[in-house]
Amino acid sequence: MKPLPPSAIPLLACVLRANAFQFPDCINGVLAKTKACDSTASAPDRAASLVEQLTIDEKLVNLVDQSKGAHRLGLPPYAWWSEGLHGVAGSPGVVFNTSGYPFSYATSFANAITLGAAFDDDLVYEVATAISTEARAFANFGFGGLDYWTPNINPYKDPRWGRGAETPGEDPLRIKGYVKAMVAGLEGNGTVRKVIATCKHFAAYDLERWRGLTRYEFDAVVSLQDLSEYYLPPFQQCARDSKVGSIMCRYVSFLVETCQLEWKTTNSYNALNGTPACASTYLMTDILRDHWNWTDHNNYITSDCNAIQDFLPDNHNFSQTPAEAAAAAYVAGTDTVCEVSGWPPYTDVVGAYNQSLLSEAVIDTALRRLYEGLIRAGYLDHGRGIPSQFSSPAYDALDWKDVNTPSAQGLALRSATEGIVLLKNSDSLLPLDLTGKTVALIGHWANATRTIRGPYSGLPPFYHNPLYAAQQLKLSFYYANGPVVNATDLDTWTAAAMKAAEGADVVLYFGGTDTTVASEDLDRESIAWPETQLALIEKLAQVGKPMVVIQLGDQVDDSWLLSHSNISSILWVGYPGQSGGTAVFDILTGKKAPAGRLPVTQYPAGYVDEVPLTEMGLRPFNHSSSSSSEVEDDQSSVEGGLTIQTRSIPGNKTLSSPGRTYKWYSRAVLPFGYGLHYTTFNVSLSLSPLSNSTSFSFTIPSLITPCKATHLDLCPFSPFSVSITNTGTTTSDYVALLFLSGEFGPKPYPLKTLVSYKRVKDIKPGETRVVSGEDIPVNLGAIARVDGNGHTVLYPGTYKFRVDLEGDGLLAGKRDVVVELVGEEKVLDEFPQPRE
Repeated sequence: MKPLPPSAIPLLACVLRANAFQFPDCINGVLAKTKACDSTASAPDRAASLVEQLTIDEKLVNLVDQSKGAHRLGLPPYAWWSEGLHGVAGSPGVVFNTSGYPFSYATSFANAITLGAAFDDDLVYEVATAISTEARAFANFGFGGLDYWTPNINPYKDPRWGRGAETPGEDPLRIKGYVKAMVAGLEGNGTVRKVIATCKHFAAYDLERWRGLTRYEFDAVVSLQDLSEYYLPPFQQCARDSKVGSIMCRYVSFLVETCQLEWKTTNSYNALNGTPACASTYLMTDILRDHWNWTDHNNYITSDCNAIQDFLPDNHNFSQTPAEAAAAAYVAGTDTVCEVSGWPPYTDVVGAYNQSLLSEAVIDTALRRLYEGLIRAGYLDHGRGIPSQFSSPAYDALDWKDVNTPSAQGLALRSATEGIVLLKNSDSLLPLDLTGKTVALIGHWANATRTIRGPYSGLPPFYHNPLYAAQQLKLSFYYANGPVVNATDLDTWTAAAMKAAEGADVVLYFGGTDTTVASEDLDRESIAWPETQLALIEKLAQVGKPMVVIQLGDQVDDSWLLSHSNISSILWVGYPGQSGGTAVFDILTGKKAPAGRLPVTQYPAGYVDEVPLTEMGLRPFNHSSSSSSEVEDDQSSVEGGLTIQTRSIPGNKTLSSPGRTYKWYSRAVLPFGYGLHYTTFNVSLSLSPLSNSTSFSFTIPSLITPCKATHLDLCPFSPFSVSITNTGTTTSDYVALLFLSGEFGPKPYPLKTLVSYKRVKDIKPGETRVVSGEDIPVNLGAIARVDGNGHTVLYPGTYKFRVDLEGDGLLAGKRDVVVELVGEEKVLDEFPQPRE
């Protein structure tokens, strides 16, 4: 696209207005003389005034995502659906100007899974700030709304889930850090929200379409222990601690599995069985609004799209009519319902009201929450020039010049580079000196365009893929395409790929999965490398040239590549966004040293035959399919092949499970947190910078009594200190991962648990850096365990802390600290129990 001359753009930006979004007229409109437009009034009072002026007919048409507004009041329509997962993205609330004028693109940062691999929350905050800046510029000119359905914070517990790349990874503590930084960057730190962030999908959602079962009909059986310990902590951060503006309830029906504190008991199913998440008062009232006190700003809940339609008999069979479904959602606490255009039956709000299933009081509560959210984002104060606690001249001034700035472009490159993970580097092949050498670029990712963005993407200004990057470096290279998955098409790639490899000095293969293999509404059956790609890789390896495999997309089983003597190096890149190719070559050539860590476990391909995707449990177990659900404490009992039954209703049990995530699964190909470097480090851990001891003792009351935190789980543990010395010859970042293990609390015991992390930047050869205190915080909630009722408990016992992974062979130093906690156990957070 030929750029416009600078002199033309300001004029065009002044006259160009999209129809996606309009601010209400609080200067000359009907609302101008009401409290709704009173800049001195509180947000709740202004929202209440606005809702009071609506007729019941006007109220009913404003309860869905494509709300109609009220023309007689000058209240314009509003689309409660804008996307911004890793950059402003196409959605009903966002319009890209395809005419070649301003707002025809937005910066595409690395997708969430790659950004998660960076373990850099400062970077996450910068990316989120850039996204919200561009989003606000889009809104100012009518190309985008003020609410954005991001971030996706469901833990990525199973590698088959099609939407895992939208998340930061599998560990809830890592996701909490990501959430804290992302929400702060999106919403801003002032009294006026830059945009309204929406944490999704509440809660325990990680199935799309698997073996004929879809998310629209799936009943997720979740224990209170797993719910509290694994599925909910990211949402606790969003709601209780970050006080996010909005949360999205999910498609899936929700079944709570309760048990006593002892493991060897019979599970029982409470009265919530089969309740869709968007109709669950337990989720939305008991936990979200009451327990987490998510009520400070009248925050609102949106349904996922067509989730209310799924209440009907064809799916969850929870409601018999659209009117009953609508009433069930709004009465339970859902405030606005997303509908997909062209996909009836639509939400029958009118029928629900006319049949007295839905009261005007419930309607008013929902609308007040929704409009207060917009008011807190400056909805009624935009462009008025009147000082208000909900106005921001800085936000109002953002325009086309603030989209894809040089700073944002540099940030997009960093977001990709920092997330790249080095998985293998035999004989230190990398970094490559390509001076005077010819390179073969082979594979379907080498010249990728749209796929390099990954899911939920907007239109970027460019695609700097590997082929582009090689051209910019003025490399001598051959390029050949490759297969995507197990294609049945005639082989048109091998001959060209072999010719390229034979003529080159170095072979770079760009392969892996993409969104044709795993995406929304599409789960994976296999987590192995696609057979056609492995066949091509084997032939290329036989050429005998130095060979690097650059793996994009989701994790696949790299066992064969890791053991192959002719494959020297492996990089995992994920979905790197608009500058992905440049980022890869920056790592390959040593312009930047790799320091990313795997944000998920890499499982062996046979894992898919051991446990069904429908099993929501995290812990390993082995029991019969009879009415007894006795669980074995011995984790070794779950080894080997297992008989699989779909677990979706009580009595239809999975017979066994080897466990999920690094906390419970012991046979990973590559573990969570794995990542190699171009240098070596000496890393030492201590509990106090002034102590050389490796063993300490504390009483539990001594940790609780002096704490001034609002919630006991946020109380700090004694500060750790990590000393990092670069003992090699290459400047590099280093991600300090602090893990905890020990036999305390309920059985079975996790293999280990991440309790803190910190990315330390640009450590020079010979330099020592010390990270301590608030830079690598550990709170009591991170070291506590969760009992069978979901309560977070600090137990007495021996706590073994270790920095980084066991047996990595790259680190030397005092890496372990042992702490003995004595005294009575203490409940830090009493989890709400389901109502009988």
